[in-house]
Amino acid sequence: MISPIRLTVLISGSGSNLQAVIDKTNAGQLPTKIVRVISNRKDAFGLERAKRADIPIAYHNLVKYKKQHPATPEGVQVAREEYDAELARLVLQDAPDLVVCLGFMHVLSPNFLGPLEEVKLKIINLHPALPGAFNGTHAIERAHAAWLEGKIDKTGVMIHNVISEVDMGKPILVREIPFVKGADEDLDMFETKVHEIEWGTVVEGIQLAIEELKGGKQ
Repeated sequence: MISPIRLTVLISGSGSNLQAVIDKTNAGQLPTKIVRVISNRKDAFGLERAKRADIPIAYHNLVKYKKQHPATPEGVQVAREEYDAELARLVLQDAPDLVVCLGFMHVLSPNFLGPLEEVKLKIINLHPALPGAFNGTHAIERAHAAWLEGKIDKTGVMIHNVISEVDMGKPILVREIPFVKGADEDLDMFETKVHEIEWGTVVEGIQLAIEELKGGKQ
């Protein structure tokens, strides 16, 4: 019997994409085992979803590190570096095969990425935009505003490899989402539609990442 791919999932919010992965894993449609869910927000509902599925969790927050340093740009930078180094240690102690960022609202620095690269541990991220468009936070809101201004006629979601430049890693899977001309689609309605598309994209993107991993091991 083939061993399942060990996943570590990083979240910050409600965890609806995490739930999609849990459901497909439990249904035997993803050859995965989630070894831990880590959140940088204590009240993230995704932690509750993980608990209900008997998945180990960890809460890892930046505030503790900020309190140990002066509230200066230099102090904040040192705190972020220490936080990321400890996050890497937390991830690596579970020996996952793949790390998946699903709405993880923290920019990962070389202090996190370096230790994972050393052991060739792949990290992928879900981002609700097309490659090179609306990098960073509030991508859905920014795309919707750009559509209302007549600047774009489509947006999308993608799964991409994580590098130090935010949302600039090589795409693994891209799904375009056209704006419907004349549709009375406010931001809330559009956001709901994007999230529903994300659930399928996340599962398919993880599957593609797993195939890449297996190809690399041959």
